[in-house]
Amino acid sequence: MSSTSSSAAHAPTEGSGFDPYEIQTKWQRRWKEADPFRAGGDEDTRPRKYVLGMFPYPSGDMHMGHAENYAYVDSVARFWRHRGYNVLNPIGWDSFGLPAENAAIQRGADPREWTYSNIAQQKASLQQFGTSYDWSRVLHTSDPEYYGWNQWLFQQMYERGLAYRKESPVNWCPNDQTVLANEQVVDGRCERCGHEVVKKKLTQWYFKITDYADRLLDDLNQLEGFWPSKVIRMQRNWIGRSVGADIEFEIEGRAEKVTVFSTRPDTLHGATFFVVAPESDLAAELAAGASAEVRMRFQDYLEQVGKSSEIERQSTDRPKTGVFLDRFAINPINGERLPIWAADYVLADYGHGAVMAVPAHDQRDLDFARAFDLPVKVVVDTTAPVTGAITVIEVDEDGVPIDPEGDALSELDPAVTGTALTGDGRMINSGSLNGLSKRNAIARMIEELEALGAGRASKSYRLRDWLISRQRFWGTPIPMIHTADGRIVPVPADQLPLTLPDAHGLDLAPKGTSPLGGATDWIETVDPATGEPALRDADTMDTFVDSSWYFLRFLAPGDATQAFSSREANKWAPVDSYIGGVEHAILHLLYARFITKVLFDMGLIEFTEPFTSLINQGMVLLDGSKMSKSKGNLVEFASSMVDPGADAVRVAIAFAGPVEDDINWEDVSTTGAQKFLARAWRVAKDVTSSPDVVWAEGDVALRRVTHRLLADAPGLVEQTKFNVVVARLMELVNATRKTIDTGAGAGDPAVREAAEATAMILDLFAPHTAEEMWEILGYEPFVGLVPWRQADPTLLVEDSVTAVVQIDGKVRGTLTVPARISADELEALARADEKVQRSLAGREVVRAVVRAPKVVSFTTA
Repeated sequence: MSSTSSSAAHAPTEGSGFDPYEIQTKWQRRWKEADPFRAGGDEDTRPRKYVLGMFPYPSGDMHMGHAENYAYVDSVARFWRHRGYNVLNPIGWDSFGLPAENAAIQRGADPREWTYSNIAQQKASLQQFGTSYDWSRVLHTSDPEYYGWNQWLFQQMYERGLAYRKESPVNWCPNDQTVLANEQVVDGRCERCGHEVVKKKLTQWYFKITDYADRLLDDLNQLEGFWPSKVIRMQRNWIGRSVGADIEFEIEGRAEKVTVFSTRPDTLHGATFFVVAPESDLAAELAAGASAEVRMRFQDYLEQVGKSSEIERQSTDRPKTGVFLDRFAINPINGERLPIWAADYVLADYGHGAVMAVPAHDQRDLDFARAFDLPVKVVVDTTAPVTGAITVIEVDEDGVPIDPEGDALSELDPAVTGTALTGDGRMINSGSLNGLSKRNAIARMIEELEALGAGRASKSYRLRDWLISRQRFWGTPIPMIHTADGRIVPVPADQLPLTLPDAHGLDLAPKGTSPLGGATDWIETVDPATGEPALRDADTMDTFVDSSWYFLRFLAPGDATQAFSSREANKWAPVDSYIGGVEHAILHLLYARFITKVLFDMGLIEFTEPFTSLINQGMVLLDGSKMSKSKGNLVEFASSMVDPGADAVRVAIAFAGPVEDDINWEDVSTTGAQKFLARAWRVAKDVTSSPDVVWAEGDVALRRVTHRLLADAPGLVEQTKFNVVVARLMELVNATRKTIDTGAGAGDPAVREAAEATAMILDLFAPHTAEEMWEILGYEPFVGLVPWRQADPTLLVEDSVTAVVQIDGKVRGTLTVPARISADELEALARADEKVQRSLAGREVVRAVVRAPKVVSFTTA
């Protein structure tokens, strides 16, 4: 594609007079003057529809990967306007974040300069693209008018016990020198820069998303059929609810019991050792009470573990390592002493950071037991049937089953085979549980633990609380004050927004602490209660806080009195169609769902899910990988608006394939799209009948093509089959051209009807060309506001159909027959057909099945 902006770059399409650049310049000016796509207010009685694309990050000008998303968003918004809806389709910028800060460090500038310059460039590109946004509602998350309400939200969470501070091991990116949420670590590396992530203990702010784990999981049922099943599955797996029991173990020499979560409390009799996460407080405490030699070994091991990522630690094929802490836990069900080990395959933030090890029935426990010669005790006979009548299992005086069949179970001994017995079966070596199936044994064990005061039914989640602290400058300051006497209190509400200081003179380079800590005049404040000197919190919030509720701020972005209007929220929200990439399946979408439920509980909104329908588009690939500025494999947005023009790019994207599929840009034909638009434009130019012509008097064959598209397109758009709609538009343009050139002629009423329908539907994908066609056809602007033409049902009934003739189950011929043909007439025609007669070759038809008008099936002797 050419990147030049010379006059030659946007010369009219050869031989047609069609000048896409001139057309798009004209209509962008008209749209800017008239502002036709602003959402209607209270006086607008049309039903409402809220269409929203995931807002962009201003990292420079956009490329075709961005163009794909915003083309789809605009197609959906335009469609619903045609269908009679008052559509809200706003745009804003997710403008806080690391790239701006890193760019500022490299340039020695304030990140504001880089950010707002890029926003201006992206806004101009989106306007050139012909997007139908409500430009009166633009927001930037880096504006104090926005992030002040982030701070309000934080304090609301704090008041409700949903924001809290604690010291814990966190994901730390040594390159970006900041904390990462679990969701921002991909395969052990920083999602943003790709550097290997390590663990570091810090005191950080968290949002208590785990309080909402059950609701976040269970409410996914509401989204079935409206969200992609892949996204729902990813969220379910990330929340990761497990059902089991909390079991309390005594530790010799320690007053307080330790709680362990297990999904298999039925195997408690098979526990032969106890494992704690080496980075946990419990491990440090237990080691501190051991001998000097154990303490030294533990410290060396802790340093070794700190060099491994969680992904590496969880690898099943990694050799097991650990340190015996010379301490013992007591099995609450049988009193056995269990040696306590610190081992890296247990993580501090799973369950309670400690596990009971049952090596016979858990592969990781078995690998560890074999590595350190620990006992293995089988408590589930996986060779026993689990359905039907309970088999009477004879046991010896030690509770060991007497196997009348021989050594069926002993041959599977995990201590020998190295393979844990993870299947179902019947309990053995388990006292009162012997003979029970897994389900019944779990229930029985929980009853026994509750009776002993040593456990209870419980749930555990893979989901961890949301770590929101970031040691960066370019983000929302956390609105809390640290007093001299150790209290942490909110910044007074009348002092919000707590704005960022000027970055000039600040050292923004990563150092492991927030740059705000170096802004002395900013960090120093007073205790609101006493007036004594105090310090502001130096951290900023995770930018996912910004995007967790922005869809609500769009409803009144200039309101200085509240974050959003509950009245407007309950009129417009939840978002009807939310469109963006699947890469946000966990992070952004999960956090938005969480904050929505919190706002519902606060009584501010009447819904519990933010996005009714979710559309995920695929990626745009170039040279085999996703378009990326960092990789340098991209097609620039701005130059493409000149040649081949915005409409050709949009049509080419829509036609490239299903929305959810990836697009290889090398396979996208913007040249073909431009030629199609020239043909459509030429059809409008060739129409000679007046706007008041009677369509019903036009060519019936062409009218059928037009009305079938009018009837089918709405369903296709709602299924996001944009490529099919474009293909059908091409068919209609070709049929119209054929009628003009070799049929009824340019003056036929059906030609005008087809041209008008083409302009209206083409508005979804090529709005500049559609507006030009509409004007050429004699109408006032804007075609984007024209109600959808209704299909005539009588033109949807086919006059003739194709009937298939089968002989002994194989297709042997086809017939073009009247749609209303009778079964007898269809059979007679089939028997008389020459191809059918040749295929029969004189054989007798012993059975004929006729399904008029589509199928005739003959069975021969």
